[in-house]
Amino acid sequence: MVFSSLTFLYLFFPACLLLYFVLPWSKAKNAVLIVASVFFYAWGEPVYVLLMIAAALLNYAFGLLLDQFRGTKYAKPILIVSIIADLAALVFFKYAGFLAGIVNGIFGNVLSVPKLALPIGISFYTFQTMSYTIDVYRGNVKKQTSFWRFLLYVSLFPQLIAGPIVRYAEIEPQLEKRETTVDDVFYGALRFFLGLGKKVLIANYAGKAATLLLEEASAMTVAGTWFGMILFAFQIYFDFSGYSDMAIGMGRIFGFRYAENFNLPYTARSITEFWRKWHISLSTFFRDYVYIPLGGNRKHQMLNLLVVWALTGLWHGASWNFLFWGLYFCLLLILEKRFLPQIEKIPMLLRRIGTLVLVLIGWVIFYFTDLAQMGAAFSAMFGGAPLCTQSVAITMLNNLPLLLVCVIGSTSLPRRIGLGLDHLCALGSPEQSYLKQVFFAIGIFLMEFAILLLSTVSLVGSSYNPFLYFRF
Repeated sequence: MVFSSLTFLYLFFPACLLLYFVLPWSKAKNAVLIVASVFFYAWGEPVYVLLMIAAALLNYAFGLLLDQFRGTKYAKPILIVSIIADLAALVFFKYAGFLAGIVNGIFGNVLSVPKLALPIGISFYTFQTMSYTIDVYRGNVKKQTSFWRFLLYVSLFPQLIAGPIVRYAEIEPQLEKRETTVDDVFYGALRFFLGLGKKVLIANYAGKAATLLLEEASAMTVAGTWFGMILFAFQIYFDFSGYSDMAIGMGRIFGFRYAENFNLPYTARSITEFWRKWHISLSTFFRDYVYIPLGGNRKHQMLNLLVVWALTGLWHGASWNFLFWGLYFCLLLILEKRFLPQIEKIPMLLRRIGTLVLVLIGWVIFYFTDLAQMGAAFSAMFGGAPLCTQSVAITMLNNLPLLLVCVIGSTSLPRRIGLGLDHLCALGSPEQSYLKQVFFAIGIFLMEFAILLLSTVSLVGSSYNPFLYFRF
């Protein structure tokens, strides 16, 4: 972990906010965020912080070169060199051991397998720096003349270590000058605390229960494996969407507006729709920088999909199961495109259920890095194990309230309740409306305090607090 969660909540973040809002100058505010972000990363990665700064410096220089040689024969070679440099660092730290293992499997032990700690967030900030140089080359953004503003873009701590992937074009004007209103603080704090609750009060407990049901292949049952995978599906959703909410909220407080990264993906009616709602920043990155440049729907569509989804799988980790996971979704998307007219005739409810089942099967592939364990899980899910045992039944029964919370929380119901209350506050005379808005704001504050209090108690009382996307 970069910081312990409590150190972040009660020391680092409040101190950063205090310094940021005390200083009146935009350059000073940027300096506070740069120092805080570098310190935040260096706390857990004292060596690899230099790698992150070097990546920022290198891509800043490439941006200047691409702007200088725009429209000449040198522009494309410069872009290619910049992409190779970015990917070389990512491949070396993330995939060297995996690739060495493949070579050794084919030719014998001809290579030593390096054991390297994965720099936290390298997949995210590498894609961000690549998007900048590519967009400068395309003429979509102007070069950044200040290295410090570019370093702020790369290192900004709310989304540095676990996304979402923020493109330079999205926040270019905000790097130089931005404003934070009272509404921004109110909305940002709400998003932050909702994300904190999703992560600590839902995802952690779902993950802990899922681990109990899935980690021992010999103890798997049909009911327990299905129940455990459902809990894992909710764990990874509330974990990552919760972190995205926190990043969006913190960014909003500092004046940055990040795009949404999730949009109720478990309400999707097709696999295509699911991937328009899940990890949106990654899906759009591959669409705009890989799929469309390869030809998109115009030529070699199936090959383009294969490349994109193989890369999507491997982006999540250097393991065969992630590659298979990407190819699994590639196959589903190809089948959907092929049989779309027939699929659209299926009743909506059945389409939703079918999509959820297919996604859940995908999460089995994603969860088990050991292929033998994966096979045991699939065998158990489809009848190759006892139906249930007493201990599994007790675990499932104890977690039914949690499952209900997960189901409700992954639908639009909480959002509609919030919008309904907000609309209700606007009704009536101006005096009545103002009074209702005051009570509504007090209610939001009390809810945020309750989430903070319960999250603190949970973090103090449990050592189980993984951020799943730290490892990607």
